[in-house]
Amino acid sequence: MRNAIIIPCYNEAERLPKDKFSEFLESPECHHIVCFVNDGSSDNTADMLDDFHAQYPDKTHVIHLAKNSGKAEAVRQGSLAMAEDPDIRLVGFMDADLSTDFDDYLRLETELLRQKKYLVFGSRKKTESNHISRTSVRHFLSNMVKMVIRLILRLPIHDTQCGAKVMDADLVFPLFGQKFMSRWLFDVEVFIRLRKMIGRKEVMKMILELPLERWVHVEGSKISLVDSLKVPSALLAIAFAYEMKPIMASLGVVAASGAAAFGLRIPV
Repeated sequence: MRNAIIIPCYNEAERLPKDKFSEFLESPECHHIVCFVNDGSSDNTADMLDDFHAQYPDKTHVIHLAKNSGKAEAVRQGSLAMAEDPDIRLVGFMDADLSTDFDDYLRLETELLRQKKYLVFGSRKKTESNHISRTSVRHFLSNMVKMVIRLILRLPIHDTQCGAKVMDADLVFPLFGQKFMSRWLFDVEVFIRLRKMIGRKEVMKMILELPLERWVHVEGSKISLVDSLKVPSALLAIAFAYEMKPIMASLGVVAASGAAAFGLRIPV
């Protein structure tokens, strides 16, 4: 049995830390397949990933999306592809810049198995012993987003948006089978789908939020500060689609207009 790690890549030809990926793939604790998903990059990412796969044909897999579809779809496509392999036990994802390092990611896998959870995710919550580095502006915006997310989820989760998560492969098809509304707020949708699947009281027994030992913001993020300012309205559109749409549909009311105002697709 092996574990799969999905790495969404958009224009990462100059940013992907290939040396760190090589070090991990060659390490004795690596019993993984790393699935790189090229999200319709316009630079040389496709060639770079194909060359890297040629170096590690048994430990890497590359998926090329025809057009740029966003992180949500890249992670979704990679997760579904890996979950189809019966030898894959755990499926997770990390950011291509390795703002969360492999040591922390392996801790997530270890705790999932040790505590018999179904989903374990990293948290960038500052503690006395860890190292979490981000700008003050992004810290402020992050706290604002977290407040809105907690109101939507109604779950005691500190950080839904950390890019490191791992789950039992059996969860992939129920959570990722349907396309996401948002291009990069899909983590919130994952938690909503899980809560709706098993109930708000039971979901916290299945998941674990684990503070990271280290997280460093890497310059060149695909989400600009302008995009960040749009997050609250996009979150409200997600809440409308997942929470209000079923209620309104049962009353015979068309609910698509609310999300359409934000340019988001209503899941069917």
